[in-house]
Order: sequence, then structure tokens, then C-alpha cells
Amino acid sequence: MKVGASRVGLQNLLQGLSFSVKYYSKHNHLQTACLYSKTKPPKCHILDCSGSTCTHQTLPPGSILPWRFFSCKKGTKIPSKRKQNTSIITSELLYEDLLKSEQENWNDISARYKAMTKRIKEKLEELHKCMFNSGSPRIRFGENVYFEENGCIFLSKADDDEENADILFSMEDLGFSDSFVQRIRISPDQRHMAIGLKSENSEEATCVVMKIGHFPVLEKVIPSVFSFEWATNDVLYYTSLKNLRCQNVFMTTFTHQKHTELVYTEQDARFFVDINCTKDRRFLTINSNSKTTSEVWLVDCRHPFKLPALVQARTKGLIYHIEHRNDELYILTTYGEPAEYKLMKAPVTSSGMENWQLVCALEEKTKLVDLEMFSDHCIMFLKNAGHLYLNVISFVSHSVQSIKLPTWACEFELESHPEHTTSTCYFQLTSPVHPPKRFAYSFKENNLIEQAVQEVPIITNCHTTRLLAKSKDETLVPITVFHNMNSKELHRKPLLVHVYGAYGIDLNMSFKEEKLMLIEEGWILAYCHVRGGGELGLSWHKDGCHRNKLKGLHDLKACIVLLHQLGFSQPKYTAVAAASAGGVLAGALCNTDPELIRAVVLRAPFVDVLNTMMKTHLPLTIEEQEEWGNPLADEKCMEYIKSYCPYQNIKTQCYPSVFITAYENDQRVPVSGVLRYVQKLRKAALDHGSRTSKKGNCIPNIILDIQANGSHCDPSWEDSLDEVARHLAFLNKELEVCNLQHHTKSCQ
Repeated sequence: MKVGASRVGLQNLLQGLSFSVKYYSKHNHLQTACLYSKTKPPKCHILDCSGSTCTHQTLPPGSILPWRFFSCKKGTKIPSKRKQNTSIITSELLYEDLLKSEQENWNDISARYKAMTKRIKEKLEELHKCMFNSGSPRIRFGENVYFEENGCIFLSKADDDEENADILFSMEDLGFSDSFVQRIRISPDQRHMAIGLKSENSEEATCVVMKIGHFPVLEKVIPSVFSFEWATNDVLYYTSLKNLRCQNVFMTTFTHQKHTELVYTEQDARFFVDINCTKDRRFLTINSNSKTTSEVWLVDCRHPFKLPALVQARTKGLIYHIEHRNDELYILTTYGEPAEYKLMKAPVTSSGMENWQLVCALEEKTKLVDLEMFSDHCIMFLKNAGHLYLNVISFVSHSVQSIKLPTWACEFELESHPEHTTSTCYFQLTSPVHPPKRFAYSFKENNLIEQAVQEVPIITNCHTTRLLAKSKDETLVPITVFHNMNSKELHRKPLLVHVYGAYGIDLNMSFKEEKLMLIEEGWILAYCHVRGGGELGLSWHKDGCHRNKLKGLHDLKACIVLLHQLGFSQPKYTAVAAASAGGVLAGALCNTDPELIRAVVLRAPFVDVLNTMMKTHLPLTIEEQEEWGNPLADEKCMEYIKSYCPYQNIKTQCYPSVFITAYENDQRVPVSGVLRYVQKLRKAALDHGSRTSKKGNCIPNIILDIQANGSHCDPSWEDSLDEVARHLAFLNKELEVCNLQHHTKSCQ
């Protein structure tokens, strides 16, 4: 059910309506599938055919366009225009000097990691080659199958060998050789194809519309597009993205009298708009969502020029998403008690919430990951107590069948099902150390089928343990632990702790080659599902956002303490890894409990919450107030943010070593803020080192690696390889993990 999306498909929307712009990173099923494609994929190889659009799991608040102001203090008087211009120039020069200084510093430091980085990179490349190639995602329409490989769009027959597939066109031929395919939508009559193309250094995509035939023709190029859907054979609806905000919906026609017109505009800056198509192609849904409230308008695909019809006026705190079947709307909503997702329905002609009838409710502390609608069934993809299972709802027998999935599975990776009349639902299961394995649920047979595929060399002696840590307020916090069953003396093994805890988003637990490599090398991997994330439903997020942010920090501390108590490593062999908004909790832990960890690796970290949330002129600040609060309007909120903000709480003390990767073109976590954080952290660590003379006292390494290319979105496997290898080399040095063993697995 790729519906009701604020800026994402339903899967990520259910994780808290958290993204201001969605992108698919390695945790997305489409990109992960492409990691195993038969031909080596190009940059950030993503084919989104499921109704979602390109995003990770993890976008921080207060994101801005490239920001060249290094210093902006609260309470500063606004100078005259001449003085203001001088101040801007001074700030820009200061920023450029610091940027240059950090780049030079990294060039000097990087030499010490060069040899180990090379060895790790070679191991990862070897492991990557061993992965089974299952091909890139396919879109099936009747007897035709469309797919993308290496920047080319192919067409083949469903029953034919794909080696005989025809190339329709290539991105290079269209003049977009530096872009990757983000999204594809095919018109109902298969005469037009709309393709979303995106570069790695920008979050704005370009929509290219092609007329398909023996000689494909470029019909239209639409810049700065976020989402798009076909209403009919020749009417396309799309949303425009500007300054990380999406508030306008347009309609464009490809008839003899071509024209484009504005259909809908969202006036509230807290809301983000996207469009989706119901599974039966009966309606387009215009979805306007904030972090806590939804409003959906319907476009009748039989009458695409009529004005959109409102389903239910926005009501504060009410979230809902729409699907359609047999003249009834199926509504996934938080309406009623408890305020968790439940499936309801109502007639199309009487869609107000007073007419909503309950179809299926979820058990307590159950996370709804996704919902897929079919003609006579729907499937709910669920998480409960760390385990995955399905609820299969039959609209014919009015029954619900619950199916528990293999215990090793940690993540769903859903496949596209454009034909709602299909009798089989396909999906993949994965974990950080298990490559995606394909499964199918047959509605005819009412059973789960494990797809027979060529075996991949995966580790078989990896043990998965699920724990519960008691937090400061007695709340039990789930932890998922992976370690090699052959490892002895686990208290001497290196431990890598993962944390996020924001926006209602689950920790990314999809497969990554580096995680498998670490397990083989004897590492312990721990995933702490702290409050603020979405692992236990919407209430789990609510209990860790706004003025509950400190609960996530308490959860993280409790998890690490429990791991050590149970004999999983010890502080001097423990590191924390976090990205984006996960940097808030990781950075806060460095301030409050630095003795628990030896090292930290951060990617594009959000570490200056207060200063960011004070700047309302930034495009995302107002939208993010529902997650972090509004310090300008509420003094208590300001003080609360100050109490945990990593930048605000740096002090002269012993810190763990920190490696940060930032991106010069990052529109969401500007490198200027990261520079401020690193400068202040490094000074505090140096001051502490100079004031203490304890034997063995050492000054931690505070390293900032600023990448000239890339953005906040996760890069492709190829482009991330160097970054991952550098991070692991840093951790091995800091945790004194020596003599990395050669792989015991070999390609079959």
C-alpha cells in the first residue's frame, strides 16, 4: 500500500512521517536488490517501481540549502546593510579557512589509515563479488517486463529470456549520463514512460517523459520534481520540490493540445505534499502530511480534469493513508484508541471519519512496516518484539491469518506488485548479516513459499540474540545482538553499537557486506532500538521526541551497560556508529558517559539542535518543530534542548575518539555546523589533556573527513566503499583490533 505518503512510500511513512524528502539508501529493498544485479550497477542504482520515491532512513531536522555562514549567535543585533555585507564576507572567509584547514588536517592524518583502509576495501570487494546476482527490480505489465540496468531501460517478454531484452533507451542518449534512475512510472496503455533522474549531489530530481515505441521519443523534461503518477494514458500529475519543500501539485497532458496547470497548493509550511496511485489505479491520492497530521485529496482517474475531492479534513493528531477496492476506501489510520495504526474502511461517497469502520486492529507494541493491497486480500507486514510476521486479511472470507517469519529475519524488503489482481505477493527478508532471501505468499494455496535461489556464501555460525535493557524509568528497551558462535572470551571482542532514535524510524537492519565481514572477524554488533525510533509502534516514537528526547539517551546508556554486564565486550573495545539524527544521541552520550565507549563514527551527524531550531528562515525548521520543539516560542523547550544538545554540552573532559564524515554539498546537515562542533570538541579534549598528567592519559583523535562530492542521501555501494573502509580502519586502530584475519569464506 504505497499510499498516503508525505514524502515517502508507506513503509517509511509508517515510521513516523519523518522525512522532509525521502531517499532510498542501502536499507531500501530496491537498492539492495540492485546490489546483486547481474551487471555492476551505476551510481546509486535505484529503480523505484513500488510507489515510493528516492530516501534513508534518516534525515535530520533544520536542513538548509548550502549555507556559507559559520557564526550566527542568538541575540546579535542586525547591523546596517553595509555592516551586514561585511559580516557576511567575514563569515564566509572564516568558513572557507576552517574548511581548508580541516581538509589539510585530514590529508595529513589519512596516511596513518591508508594501509589498513586498502586491506579492508579489498576484503569488502571480494565479499561483494561473492554475492548472488538476483537482478535489478522488474516492473511487469501484462506480458511485458520493464527493468533498468547500467543506466539503460530494457523491455522483455514475461516468458522470454532477459538476454533477449530490447534496449528502449539509455540515460546517456538522453543527456543524463551523470544521473541515476530513481523512479519509473508507465502509463496504463504503456505508450508513455515517466522516469525520475537524480544526481548524487542534489536532492531535486528531473522527470523525463518518453513516448515508447520502435523509436522512443523524448516528449518532456520537467525539472525539480519529487513524485509523479499517471492518471490516464496521457495525463501525468507531479509535485515540485524547492528548497527541500514540496507544496505544489501540477497536471500536464500529452494530448494534441498539451498544457500544464497547477492543481493543488499547500499553504502550511509544516506539511509536505506528494502523490500516489491506488493499487487498482482508480484514484490518485494527493497526500499532505506533517509529522503528526494528514489530509488526503482524491483525483478520479476516470475524470482526471475534475477538481480533487477531500477525503477527511485535517484534524490535529490524525494520520491516515488511503487505498481503494470495490468502491470502498481502505484507510490506514491512527483514528481512535489506542493511537496506533489500524485498518478501517468507508464508502467513497461518504469518506468522512464518522463513517470509518474498523477492519483490523494491531496488537499492543506492534510496528506496522507496510501494507500491500490486492483485489481480494491485503497483507500487513509487521514487527513485534523484534520478530517479523504477516497478517493476511481475506476480504472474501473476512478472516485474518497470522504468519510468523524466520527468526533470523530483521527487515522486510518489499517488491513491486503493479497488478493488484495477482495471486502471489513477493517480498524479501534480510538482516545485517543475511543477504536478502526471497519469499512468496500464495493467496490460492494460503501458504508461505521460500523461493529456491542459488546459494550465496553467507555465514552460518552467526548467533542472533534479542535482549531487553531496563532504562532509567524502568522501560524495557530492545537490543538485537549478532556475534560469531565460534568466538571465545566475548568480553575481549570489539563491540560496535548502532543507534538512531528519531522520527519514528527503525534502525537500518538490512544487509551490508561490512557487517558480515565484521562478524567473520570476531566483532559483536549491537542494534539498540531506543525510544524516538519506531520499533514498537507510534507510541515508542512519541515517548522519545520533543520533551522526551532524554529518554532515548537514557535508553542508549542502559543498553551499553547491559551489554557489558552480560560479557559482550568492555568499554575500551566498544564503539558507537550513528548517522544523521542518530548523531544527537551518540554525541550526547559522549558528553554524559564518555567512559562507556572508546570510539565513535558519525556520518553527516546532526549535532547542533538548538542553533538549527532557532533559525526559522531555514526551509525545514518549522516542519521539524513537531520532532524537536520550538525553542523560540517556548523558553522551557529551549532549556530542554540545551540539556541534551551535543554541541551545547561539550565540556573539558576525557572524550572518546571521533571520526566524522561530512559532505560539502549536504543540504540537511550543513558542513558549517559540523565544523563548529569539531572545533569545540577538539578544543575541549586538548584542554583536558593539557590539564591532566595521569599516566597513560592520551588525547583522543577528533577527525573530520569532508567529502567534496556526495550529499545527505546514502551513496551507492561503489561510492561508499572508500568511506566504509576508512571508518573501519579508524575503529580497528582505536580499539586496537590487530591482525585482521583473511576471509574463511570463498566464492563458490
